[in-house]
Amino acid sequence: MTTVAAYAAPRAKAPLERTTIERRPVGEFDVLIDIKFAGICHSDIHQARDGWGEGIFPMVPGHEIAGIVTETGPGVTKFKAGDRVGVGCMVDSCGKCDACLMGREQHCAEGNTQTYNALDRSGRPTYGGYSTHIVVTEGFVVGIPEGIALDEAAPLLCAGITTYSPLRRWGAGPGKKVAVIGLGGLGHMAVKIAHTLGAEVTVLSQSLRKKDDGLKLGADHYYATSDPRTFEELAGTFDIILSTVSAPLDFGAYLALLRTGGTLVNVGAPEEPISLNLFSLIGGNKSMAGSAIGGIAETQEMLDFCAVHGLGAEIEVIEAGQVNEAYERVLASDVRYRFVLDTATI
Repeated sequence: MTTVAAYAAPRAKAPLERTTIERRPVGEFDVLIDIKFAGICHSDIHQARDGWGEGIFPMVPGHEIAGIVTETGPGVTKFKAGDRVGVGCMVDSCGKCDACLMGREQHCAEGNTQTYNALDRSGRPTYGGYSTHIVVTEGFVVGIPEGIALDEAAPLLCAGITTYSPLRRWGAGPGKKVAVIGLGGLGHMAVKIAHTLGAEVTVLSQSLRKKDDGLKLGADHYYATSDPRTFEELAGTFDIILSTVSAPLDFGAYLALLRTGGTLVNVGAPEEPISLNLFSLIGGNKSMAGSAIGGIAETQEMLDFCAVHGLGAEIEVIEAGQVNEAYERVLASDVRYRFVLDTATI
């Protein structure tokens, strides 16, 4: 075992504080990564505060990890010391079920091993990217192309793949009208990616406060959902609506904005259950779907796509001592558009 520095929540809802954790020795197929940057995702806050159920504490959050390989096990063939790499929301899966064999490790029948707030195959708690180093089996490490700065790449390991995957699956591209609900950490990447794929992009946000940003990021239109006229004007407009927010919505109202046969895809995960009148789906043969992250191959595809098109996250780099303040600012929507932790400050 190797002792490394980290920032952890000692218990649910407690402020994060500096501590040390143990990383396992580098095994035959393992990669040791010197973490340079870790994105701060809203899901980190949900889990550190038991918003999605009882967590495992102490908890070291962080599943948007970018760094440099410093050591590899003797069986590793994909990476070598000095490589720029990333780790996202999962660090293992069974590798044998139908989902894993199809490259959809995120839907592993036995449950994938989450990067933090989980137990690994040996029963030890996993710890995330708010730390200086991590050891991950090579099959769950991806290469970060030279075309993306490491700090701007870190959020792509969650925010990037979480939006890229459904946009690709539901066919965002030329001739398609895509609406993105919320212009935050996920939403701003959804706008960039949907625009680059060739879709006509509309942002649906509570207010017009971020309109100039949205248009610069690639949106063609920007509407305030606090204005009832928005729902009248845009009725029956969109092929795809991607909801990136973690707050409960009036989904019936948003489903009314879909064209016949359109789909509303949820990637935001509110803590509360929702209610829905099913006639909102039956009328117009509409669909409501959910989407998680992507598999490892699709995550690599996303990174390569972003590198080719010069896409990175819009970030604010912070020091470790600012992490609790950053959490509060995320909850207040006071970040444009992703905090990234400089792990050299831990």
